[in-house]
Amino acid sequence: MVNPILKTNLNYPLLHRGKVRDVYDLEENLLLVSSDRLSAFDVVFNEGIPRKGEVLTQLSLFWFEKTKHIIKNHLVNNFPKDFPEEMKKRSVIGVKTKPVKLECIVRGYLTGSGWKSYQKDGTICGIKLPLNLKNGSKLPEPIFTPTTKAEQGHDQDVTEDKAIEIVGQKTFDFVKRKSIELYSFAEEYARSKGLILADTKFEFGEYNGEIILIDEALTPDSSRYWLKSDYDKGKLLSLDKQFARDYLETLNWDKKPPAPPLPEEIIEKTSKRYLQAYNFLTGKNL
Repeated sequence: MVNPILKTNLNYPLLHRGKVRDVYDLEENLLLVSSDRLSAFDVVFNEGIPRKGEVLTQLSLFWFEKTKHIIKNHLVNNFPKDFPEEMKKRSVIGVKTKPVKLECIVRGYLTGSGWKSYQKDGTICGIKLPLNLKNGSKLPEPIFTPTTKAEQGHDQDVTEDKAIEIVGQKTFDFVKRKSIELYSFAEEYARSKGLILADTKFEFGEYNGEIILIDEALTPDSSRYWLKSDYDKGKLLSLDKQFARDYLETLNWDKKPPAPPLPEEIIEKTSKRYLQAYNFLTGKNL
């Protein structure tokens, strides 16, 4: 297995080193490089997941192309002449935007933090759901459950009223409509390829007076994908970051730094799941 890339040092001004991406300044544009770092429960691990950054980038490019009839995106398709060839598979160039201050989450199935919230009071983000749903139940229709964009620490769930207060009615209505449209299109496509897209997160930014799709799209970092063949038998087999999260839930760890070491087996199986998701969705091997 190839060695993971945990940190990049390219010959451009570094603007930000996030949990997974290293962001460089290209004057009018941004260079976003996806490392192989793993972030879970807002903690970055010492071990990386080989080829994860390639999957995030290449799958985002795939989905940006597939969804450009729904909304424009931030992509600019020209690398600088001196750009290292070996970094191209994990890098994208996008226009600089003014980010919309919401994480735009759409849920089509009940699971994860939504399932925990539902078990408490039958709601997610103030949205009342039908009785007697189970972990993995398909919702009657996709729901929009935005969170705040925290600079540090956890994003916080917000009600629709609070989200409108943060970004304004017009922006809220637009990102809600586009998020649900994007999710519905991708969910139907993924299902045709043998995967269930349970939920996902989108980010938007304003560019030249227009709101466009930015960051990444429909990757195993920002989405939950389940194998449809297993789902049909009542099992939730994740081809995404949830596999690593499930392992971490078995540990006596308080979900605060420092991160516990990841066993080789968990690293390999997580990498395999990311690559499998890419293969199912695109029909190609990375």
